[in-house]
Amino acid sequence: MNDDHRVLVVDDEAGIRDLMCTALRFHGFRPVTAGTGAEALREAAARRPDLVLLDVMLPDIDGFEVCRRLRAAGDDVPVIFLTARDTPSDTVTGLTLGGDDYVTKPFSIEALIARVRAVLRRTAPAGGAAPAAGEVLRSGDLELNEADWTVRRAGTEVDLSPTEFRLLAHLMRNAGRVLSRAQLLEAVWGWDQHGSPQVVETYISYLRRKLDPLGPPLIHTRRGIGYILRP
Repeated sequence: MNDDHRVLVVDDEAGIRDLMCTALRFHGFRPVTAGTGAEALREAAARRPDLVLLDVMLPDIDGFEVCRRLRAAGDDVPVIFLTARDTPSDTVTGLTLGGDDYVTKPFSIEALIARVRAVLRRTAPAGGAAPAAGEVLRSGDLELNEADWTVRRAGTEVDLSPTEFRLLAHLMRNAGRVLSRAQLLEAVWGWDQHGSPQVVETYISYLRRKLDPLGPPLIHTRRGIGYILRP
């Protein structure tokens, strides 16, 4: 994987910013920094980073609000939240706002770099590669093109976030098969036992809100087990 990615580091503690930037440079990334939420929004708009490391506890607006404003502006940049708070409700809040991962302080730099690479891998589009067999998935009137990251239902294009796209693609690759919440967490978010099933439920509801107005329901709940996609 080419690590020549710009990473926006947002933290109000200069020592932590410097530590993360030093590690990112060592591993081939190009860090830029911000110390407040307002500065983070300005840098995100000006620098167009490939990923944001975003502290939740900032002196002006918190990281959750920064992420909310990025998504409201149509910016789908991957976000990894950094926080000293480690509660399930915080995790769910961050991820349902459109975050891609959640790292609790204190953390090891090696583990953080690994999470950065993992998020960049799973959020990167096909990036100019020639379309390969299997990149267009179909189920009933639903079509998902992995080569250009588009989704259409009954001929109408459906606008999905990167996480929604990855979740739908995994459901379509396993159409007709019941997938547990744990399986979806691992496949889409890269988590195993550490993930919250509420994140899956929230993103399933997002997909239903976007797909169901265009035709009969496609994603069905198997209570106590998980979800299945079938026409």
